[in-house]
Amino acid sequence: MEPHGEKPGEAEGVRVTPQLLKSRSGEFALESILLLRLRGLGLGDLGCLGECLGLEWLDLSGNALTQLGPLASLRQLAVLNVANNRLTGLEPLAACENLQSLNAAGNLLATSSQLQCLAGLRGLEYLRLRDPLARLSNPLCASPSYWAAVRELLPGLKVIDGERVTGRGSEFYQLCRDLDCFLQPSSSPGPSTTEAQPWVEPGYWEAWPPRSSSILEEACRQFQDTLQECRDLDRQAGDTLAQAEQALSPAGATSSFVF
Repeated sequence: MEPHGEKPGEAEGVRVTPQLLKSRSGEFALESILLLRLRGLGLGDLGCLGECLGLEWLDLSGNALTQLGPLASLRQLAVLNVANNRLTGLEPLAACENLQSLNAAGNLLATSSQLQCLAGLRGLEYLRLRDPLARLSNPLCASPSYWAAVRELLPGLKVIDGERVTGRGSEFYQLCRDLDCFLQPSSSPGPSTTEAQPWVEPGYWEAWPPRSSSILEEACRQFQDTLQECRDLDRQAGDTLAQAEQALSPAGATSSFVF
């Protein structure tokens, strides 16, 4: 989904006021606000937002913003989400020296040169200009050289569009990108792709014929014979015990004692 278009009568949008900021944050002083969520409020003018000098986390996604001028004074800002707006430039963010994470997917950024203003942000590690799950993108993302251009312009980035480019796990993402490029059909003339060949011999997965059961039958017969011998021995032992008990029992009802 590309950034929403401008509707008649809504070019200005809602303006940020001190009352709005205090009601959304619960703080009495603008300088005390550290975290602020202003998502989907139809904002078109950031107004006095630049007075929140202590702001560290800011969500402005889903509004109607066309410029970020007031954010230039937010030197403590570390996380910023301006996705799904109408931005054509990010120049004011060059002054946000502590910025670490920026989500600008779903705007109107047309060329990688519009990211030049971010080159001086040494702490910037996470950048999102495209979000496939939310169907948000920027015109510059359509360029085949988009990925390489962003990496060259901002070599300090660790994650681009949710994919790690340096550090642990980056090799996996690079492998996935290489596979995607390899699997994409080519329109240029050239030798046809080699047809995949089976890696096992024909008939490998077929059921094997049943083996002869003579060995199994012989084992069962021997087991039955042994079982019968055990039963015979058990019967003989029972007869022997009965005879012994009879021999040891007294001959009469009364016993006779010889003194």
